[in-house]
Amino acid sequence: MERQTHGETIQSLSTLLIQNYVFPDMAQRMQEEFTQRLNDNEYGGMIDPTIFAKTLTSQLQNTSKDKHLNVRYNPQLPPTEDRAEEKDTVPADHFMTMIQLDNYGFVKIERLQGNIGLLEFHAFLSPEHAAETAASAMTFLANTSCLIIDIRKNFGGDPHMVAFLTTYLLDPDPKHLNSFYFRKNEEIKQFWTLPYVPGKKFGGIKPLYILTSNRTFSAAEEFAYNLQTMGRATIVGERTGGGAHPGGFHRINNDFEVFIPFGRAINPITQTNWEGVGVTPDLEVPQDQAFEVAYSTLLEKEYKRISENPILGGKRLLDELERAIRSHTNAASSVG
Repeated sequence: MERQTHGETIQSLSTLLIQNYVFPDMAQRMQEEFTQRLNDNEYGGMIDPTIFAKTLTSQLQNTSKDKHLNVRYNPQLPPTEDRAEEKDTVPADHFMTMIQLDNYGFVKIERLQGNIGLLEFHAFLSPEHAAETAASAMTFLANTSCLIIDIRKNFGGDPHMVAFLTTYLLDPDPKHLNSFYFRKNEEIKQFWTLPYVPGKKFGGIKPLYILTSNRTFSAAEEFAYNLQTMGRATIVGERTGGGAHPGGFHRINNDFEVFIPFGRAINPITQTNWEGVGVTPDLEVPQDQAFEVAYSTLLEKEYKRISENPILGGKRLLDELERAIRSHTNAASSVG
């Protein structure tokens, strides 16, 4: 890379930030810092475009504290007649194949011993694609006594899927989950639970634990934050990544692109969000211990609940809980 390329890339990047970034004052500050760095020839020795992109990303995030800001080296191939014909179909076909092979992000659904449900998924894909799989998962888990949702490896996705899944976890009354402010047109868009979702709901009363890590990000954080602020879920694990700003990719030039947040989340209860700070767990433990803590806690609480308030079929479930507690305790002792 040459100095001229550095300058042209940063000039285009700065223009995109000024035009689109959710906080105009911060965009101006980032532009001024880039100009100073160019004047100081800070990028003079950078010939690797990937390192250049990573450097720009680091500088953007350090200044703004916004982890969604991200520059990528992604060169565009020269157009050809064949590529022009395939332009609209190949990326879409590839995306659909990829998410189908990933089962739309859903990797584990299980009834654990003690009638405790477990759901692990890694992305909040659009209901347009993932609703059927999500509904099947939630219907399978609806009859469990408690539920553990594992989003420790979930990178986020679509807020519409956040609303779709959350609807299964609350009472039928409409609930305002979150709002997004968008810089363009000074628009605010609200997200509520849905009046209808297919299948059977887990409901809004039974215990719900959500597992998090420092990699839990964006829409996955919103999911945890919404349910925590409502008092609906107990969060177990690590503080999350801290990304609350929706946005989109912009082409800087033929070689680089940038993800720029154009909005910010506004929780109806806190009137703020988790940007830069993450979601703080109710039970803060290392991520690799989060499942064990959540599962053992729920086993003990369920055993106590059914012992004190007998239910139909409770003897069988108490025996199952007792076996689970015993085997769980023995396993922990052998590890220790």
